[in-house]
Amino acid sequence: MVASDAVSEWVEWHRRYDGDAGLIGRLRLVQEMIRDALDARPAGPTAIISMCAGDGRDLLEVLASHPRRADVRARLVEADAELAGRARAEVTRLGLSVEVALADASMTEAYAGAVPADLVLVCGVWGNVTDADVRNTVEHLPELCGPGATVIWTRGRFAPDLTPAIRGWFEQAGFTELAFATVPGSTQSAGAHRLVAAPRSFVPERRLFTFLATELRPATIARRAAAPPQ
Repeated sequence: MVASDAVSEWVEWHRRYDGDAGLIGRLRLVQEMIRDALDARPAGPTAIISMCAGDGRDLLEVLASHPRRADVRARLVEADAELAGRARAEVTRLGLSVEVALADASMTEAYAGAVPADLVLVCGVWGNVTDADVRNTVEHLPELCGPGATVIWTRGRFAPDLTPAIRGWFEQAGFTELAFATVPGSTQSAGAHRLVAAPRSFVPERRLFTFLATELRPATIARRAAAPPQ
C-alpha cells in the first residue's frame, strides 16, 4: 500500500486507458467476450468473479446496459484501495448487485462465498507473474467454476509469446476454446474458454499466483524493450 499522498502504480497504469490504443482495444475485446458469455447464459442467476479487477470497467460498463444485468451477482477482487473505491462508486451509481472486495486476488479465500462462478475474469494478471504461476492458475480454475463456466483472460503476445501455451493449458485443464483475438498493431490479446470437464471442489487458502517485482514482470520487460532509445 502506498502513502495517502502518492499514486499507486496500478492507479497510474489505469491512466493508460486515456491514450493507449492497444489497451483500449483489449478492453473492447474483453467486453465483447463478456457480452457473448452473458448472452449465452440460460435464464436465471449468473455468478461472476473478477481477479485483480481494478476499477471494474471491463464488467461494469457491460452491465450498465446489458438486459441480463438484474440476473448478475458478482464479486470484484482488488487490492488497491483507490481503484476499489472507484469501482464501488460506479456500482452504486449503476445500482448493480456487485460486491467489491478489497483483498488479495491471488488467494482463493478471496472468492469464498462467491463461487462456483459462471463467469471468471482473469484480465491484466498474467503479464505480471511467472509462466509457472500462469499455468498454476489455469490448472486450478475448475475449482472456482460452475458447470459450463466461461473464463475470459488476457496476456500480451510479446516475445516469447506465452499465449499458445496458455491455450494448451486450458485444454489440458478441461476447457474448450470459445474465442481468441488480438488487437491489431499491438501485442494485446484476449481469450475465452468454457469448462467442459466436471468442476472441482473449492479449495480455500490456495495461492494461485504471486506478482513479481515490477522490474521482473514479463510485461514490464517487454514494454522497456519496445521503448525507443532515449
